[in-house]
Amino acid sequence: MKAKTLKKDKVNIITLGCSKNIVDSENLMTQLKANDIDVVHDSEEKANIIIVNTCGFIDLAKEESVNTILEYAAIRKKGGIDKLYVTGCLSQRYKDDLETEIPEVDAFFGTMELPGILAKFNADYRHELVGERITTTPQHYAYLKISEGCNRTCSFCAIPLMRGGHVSRTIESLVQEAQNLARMGVKEIMLIAQELTYYGLDLYKERALPKLLDALCEVEGIEWIRLHYAYPSKFPLEIFDVIARQPKVCNYLDIPLQHASDGVLQRMKRQTTREEQRQLIFEARKRVPDIAIRTTFLVGFPGETEEEFEELCDFVKEMQFERLGVFQYSHEEDTSAYLVEDDVPAEVKEERASTLMAIQQDISNDKNHNKVGQTFKVLFDRKEGEFFIGRTEYDSPEVDNEVLVDAKKHFVRLGDFSTIQITEADDYDLYGVPV
Repeated sequence: MKAKTLKKDKVNIITLGCSKNIVDSENLMTQLKANDIDVVHDSEEKANIIIVNTCGFIDLAKEESVNTILEYAAIRKKGGIDKLYVTGCLSQRYKDDLETEIPEVDAFFGTMELPGILAKFNADYRHELVGERITTTPQHYAYLKISEGCNRTCSFCAIPLMRGGHVSRTIESLVQEAQNLARMGVKEIMLIAQELTYYGLDLYKERALPKLLDALCEVEGIEWIRLHYAYPSKFPLEIFDVIARQPKVCNYLDIPLQHASDGVLQRMKRQTTREEQRQLIFEARKRVPDIAIRTTFLVGFPGETEEEFEELCDFVKEMQFERLGVFQYSHEEDTSAYLVEDDVPAEVKEERASTLMAIQQDISNDKNHNKVGQTFKVLFDRKEGEFFIGRTEYDSPEVDNEVLVDAKKHFVRLGDFSTIQITEADDYDLYGVPV
């Protein structure tokens, strides 16, 4: 008689949404592998268990998350997979509704329920792994989440509903994690949080991002440290001094401003004004003349008039941001903005977003052409078609400009820095040759 063998589970984690979700998935992968469970990420490999890590930020993200769940729910119903679990922001926010509407899902988990997911695998949470994680990004860069949650009360934002209040990690734990990442070959770390400048207020009773940056700069092997998602109100100006003083800290700041009309900023509950934002950008460029500022704006907020939108356009033309993204307002339940009418038509939101990006396209084109003939330190991420593709310190992966080198004529090592002279430019990309 043939002995019956138990099939070993294989888990595929599908990550949707932002870089913070990527870190959550990486931590989950680390815990599963430590419990001897075979796990892959966003893989085409056949797996019998699927975990979907969802985003619930705006309508488009929610739609993508629901469609992904439904896709795997259909497979689950036909017996194509054994288990389907859902976690992340959408699951945190709409768990009861999702359980009713998609019964094929075996269990839903919120953003802070990692031990609950592990329990489904009879796996123990390994506390000794805190600060260690498998990365799913290219080996040479990784995200470092320095805090969780947000204490801000922006009227349009549902993140506090999904992520809770602000909780900082200790400087010691972050340095340890950076050291572990460096040992794995990581050369660039991107600091992420819902609100970067709030870091440390809960633990140290002061805004401690400058102290954290100084500590991270001591980590051997880390060459670039990049700052994402700062908040403009009461911005700690000493951060600019650290950027200027520390060679490892990239001359780069991601600071979502959201709008530039005082009326809209007030309705958004942003706790800042157009002039305060203007002075902040001036101060940044005064203290760090070579800084690249990335920002995002939200168009179509309830009550946004043509005049208010024109104020925003004029502000973008004046400030000449190096990098810029645009979101269209999404009417989110349980936010204070949800209590007023979403009165800007969808076609107007789309038109305004296109108008703003057209302004930025011209700005980016001018700035790029001014770089022709200059040389830059470039970190190369990947090879696509006939080009090696990399980034300067002024660019973050996936969202910013890139540097392309013709692979038929030149060779650069992926994951390494090279000095590149820029020979051509277009709206968003640079072309160059190794020096």
